[in-house]
Amino acid sequence: MSDTVVRRPLDAAAGAAGLGLVALCGLVVRDGTVGAAELAVFHAVNGLPNAISPAMQGAQLLGVLAIGPIAAAAAAVTRRWRLAAACVLVTAGKLLAERAVWEIVQRSRPGTTIADAIVRGNTPSSGVSFVSGHVVLLTGLAWVVTPYLRGRWRVLPWAVVALVVFARVYLGAHAPLDVLGGIGLGLAVGGAASLIAGIDRRETAPRAREEDETTKADAQE
Repeated sequence: MSDTVVRRPLDAAAGAAGLGLVALCGLVVRDGTVGAAELAVFHAVNGLPNAISPAMQGAQLLGVLAIGPIAAAAAAVTRRWRLAAACVLVTAGKLLAERAVWEIVQRSRPGTTIADAIVRGNTPSSGVSFVSGHVVLLTGLAWVVTPYLRGRWRVLPWAVVALVVFARVYLGAHAPLDVLGGIGLGLAVGGAASLIAGIDRRETAPRAREEDETTKADAQE
């Protein structure tokens, strides 16, 4: 392996933590119901005024499947080939991982499981709800993209994740543990994609290179 290509222990740690998070959420929701604490959080978000509904319906489009190929194409245009590969891996991994979870945990959407849920726009009121595919995809992409961004731009992909998490609950598409589990699965997918594709230090932002050098130095001590 070239010295310019790194595979970070941080990616493995994120993947393991993500799997633990989605497993924990799955254990809580495996009976298909929504508990009292989760219900309270859902109502706090879902019950907000209808005035923000158009904005939230637009925001959720940031998590559609096409975003993965678009991110890969943008990375390829800028000749960040390993990032492009990671984005493709995240997209494929999202499709496989969410379907694996659906085989194990089958909880329906709030329109079915929560009697007074407000379902807005064209949001489905039935179907499998755990985990949120939108959130899985965006979290995975945020993880692989962040090392290539500079300074405050590194916050942007995670702000998008937070916005879509909020939008999916507000619109009545998912209950809180559905999106939390989606974050966990997204971290697992993103960590795995980063490990497989590797990170080319020549293509990353200076801060990311410094972090990689520190990690490498610590591992050698």
